[in-house]
Amino acid sequence: MRDVFVKSLIEAAERDPRVMLITGDLGFGVLDKFEKRFPRQFVNAGVAEQNMTGLATGLALEGRTVFTYSIANFPILRCLEQIRNDAAYHNASVKVVSIGGGFSYGSLGMSHHATEDLAILRALPEITVVAPGCDWEVYHATKALASTPGTAFLRLDKSSAGDTSAPDETFEFGKVRRVRSGEGIAIFACGGILGEVLVAANQSPGAGPSVYSVHCVKPLDRATILEATRTHPAVLTVEEHTLHGGLGSAIAELLVDAGSMPAKFRRLGIAGDKYVSEVGSQDYLRKRCGLDAASIAAAVRRLSA
Repeated sequence: MRDVFVKSLIEAAERDPRVMLITGDLGFGVLDKFEKRFPRQFVNAGVAEQNMTGLATGLALEGRTVFTYSIANFPILRCLEQIRNDAAYHNASVKVVSIGGGFSYGSLGMSHHATEDLAILRALPEITVVAPGCDWEVYHATKALASTPGTAFLRLDKSSAGDTSAPDETFEFGKVRRVRSGEGIAIFACGGILGEVLVAANQSPGAGPSVYSVHCVKPLDRATILEATRTHPAVLTVEEHTLHGGLGSAIAELLVDAGSMPAKFRRLGIAGDKYVSEVGSQDYLRKRCGLDAASIAAAVRRLSA
């Protein structure tokens, strides 16, 4: 996802010289091409994410569209006050990019697990929350964010579902996409875990479940989600994130408020009110938390029973 993001951002910077990228002293190698082509649109703020966000806000208030870039929790939790008070409150065009959603940096331990970010940033007013599930969504979401005013969070994963686009499909920013047609169960997923969901769906007997990619967690595509729940008796949400306040919570809130709960509803995510203290690869931690393809397939079978 990272490489696709940089490719799309380069194209956006070519079209619009107001587009800028600020890094928190990382991304060397992958960001070299951007820096060399647009030296006046690139800043290395150093290991100072709070300063990076303040600087981005100042530039945005002077007419720039600024992407801040760092890994896991560093551009989010370390500078939450700056995102809230400086950027979002002033509706500044600051796009906070986190490379390494979920357990992408699982081998570095809990400090690098980005597993509460959707809930925290979803709670902030005046901010768009985007978590693409595939490379195609990353490319087009980046383009859309570069041309959309306001503050946003772009959560990128080390894993990806590849390219889930249909022939001649047109990207609609904020629109939930049905990436697999099935029956019985509607699965809503966001982020790179979409790849595991599709593997599980393809292993299911019969037509298997319908799979929807919710690349925009806030604001939610109310119409598509409600229509899917009307045509499917069971709903499953899947996210590489705590069950507290993430995608599953957002969809449950939407359905309850609309008075449109399906006959069966279940959320898959990181369960329990505790941190994941284990260290390991993203695949290993997904399996430990019941978020691998086999675990998702088992949840589909239980929900189908």
